[in-house]
Amino acid sequence: MDRAQGRSEHGNAAARPVTPAGLVRRAFSALYDLVLIAALLLVATFPFLALAGDSTSGVQRNLLQFYVLVVAGAYFIPCWALGGQTLAMKTWRVRLTMADGSVPGVPVALKRYLLALLSIALAGTGFLWAFLDRDRQFLHDRLCGTRLVMAS
Repeated sequence: MDRAQGRSEHGNAAARPVTPAGLVRRAFSALYDLVLIAALLLVATFPFLALAGDSTSGVQRNLLQFYVLVVAGAYFIPCWALGGQTLAMKTWRVRLTMADGSVPGVPVALKRYLLALLSIALAGTGFLWAFLDRDRQFLHDRLCGTRLVMAS
C-alpha cells in the first residue's frame, strides 16, 4: 500500500474505516511523548552547556531556549512527516493523517509543530479547543487539516 497516497498497489482507495483517536488515548500518548522529549532534551543540552557555559541568563539563555525548540522539532517533525507517528503514538496506536488519510509532509508537520508551540505558549488553549470541537480535534490539527486517528 502506498501510504502517501492512501491507495493500494492497484490504485484503489484504501477501504479501511477510520476511527478518530479518543481524548484519553491522545492524552496518554502526549504524556509518554513528554517523558521521551524530556529525556532527549536532557541529553541534548549537555553539548550546548559544554560549549556555552552558564546559560541561566542573557544571550546564552535565549540561545538555549531556541536550541531546545529546534531539538524538539527535530524529534516531532520527521516522525509526523515520514510515518505519521512518534514512538509514543506507535505505543498508543495513534496516527497523524491528513483529512484524505495520507501522511502529512514536512511543511504540514512544521506548521503543526509551530501552532502547537503557540498553543502551549497560550496556556494550552489550542489543546482545550478539543473539548469544543465537533470532531474533538486540537486547534492546530483543525488549522493544518490533520487529524489523530487510531492506527491499525
